[in-house]
Amino acid sequence: MKNLVILGGGYGGMRMLHRFLPNHLPNDVQITLIDKAPYHSLKTEFYALAAGTISDNHIRVAFPEDPRLTIKHGLVEKIDLDSKAVLMQDGSTVPYDDLVIGLGCEDKYHNVPGAPEFTYSIQSIDASRKTYQMINNLPHHAIVSIVGAGLSGVELASEVKESRPDLKIKLFDRGKFILSAFPERLSKYVQGWFTSHGVEIINKANITRVEENVLYNNDEAIHSDVIVWTAGIQPSRVVRELDVEKDPQGRVVLTKHHNLPTDEHVYVVGDCASLPHAPSAQLAEGQAEQIVQMLQKRWNNEPLPDELPTIKLKGVLGSLGKKHGFGLVNDRAITGRVARLLKSGILWMYKYHNG
Repeated sequence: MKNLVILGGGYGGMRMLHRFLPNHLPNDVQITLIDKAPYHSLKTEFYALAAGTISDNHIRVAFPEDPRLTIKHGLVEKIDLDSKAVLMQDGSTVPYDDLVIGLGCEDKYHNVPGAPEFTYSIQSIDASRKTYQMINNLPHHAIVSIVGAGLSGVELASEVKESRPDLKIKLFDRGKFILSAFPERLSKYVQGWFTSHGVEIINKANITRVEENVLYNNDEAIHSDVIVWTAGIQPSRVVRELDVEKDPQGRVVLTKHHNLPTDEHVYVVGDCASLPHAPSAQLAEGQAEQIVQMLQKRWNNEPLPDELPTIKLKGVLGSLGKKHGFGLVNDRAITGRVARLLKSGILWMYKYHNG
């Protein structure tokens, strides 16, 4: 019996489980899923959990149940590619015949002194819970500083402001304007929403260090009761320590079939994979679909395709509280209630209809 081990029950891992089970897994293959949590989490909604506008129950999805699926809960310590085994922090070892690495990402602090110790995060469900507790317990007129005005920072800032209008929100961004990767129209729309709701945007920010309740922007000390870091991501520690080829962002370089160039039995999916697009849930799911096809062909001793189709991304949607949003859908900019309704609808489809 072959053992397919999937590390991480994120968007990529979850999509693979739903594609294999119950009817598309060969009889001589079993799956072992390793994850630290007993459920799949909707990471795209961690900002709302941190803001206190949704509960844990809203962003938890049960893993599928199947007699050929074994779920092992715990933390991965190391991947031994030579012995084809996953070493766990509890000392146990999980051997594999085929391995899919989908361990996700962590905050990247860009060597800013004090940032890991004195800022909060929304990169995991545990971290988001802690961030919620800190924000929820703040007194009237306390200051919340959010470092990074990409999609995560913008959604968090707007959700916190709507949840706790009594708080002062400061949003720090390195660029001349927020959401610089989006069309100017969307950036201006979001900037206007923040202005009308009293969120302070600090452009051309350069966070030089962080101390307890103090943020230094261009070496100017700014008091903050809570500091949340949303200024970049990097692959998980286990992947960073892998002795394989990586790109400048530390993501693993793969063949066109999504496996290691040196090992056709090891695949990487999601945030840890070097792909031509920025990491996203949508990209991880598209990649997972192709990995499932490659595994099925290899198991059946069928030739692999010379080329794989380009993973098509339909767009990106962001929220501004519960009633407004923004995004790009098929390269078309949309704003307002329509964008927010679209995002809510997609979330509902994913949670209740497996994507």
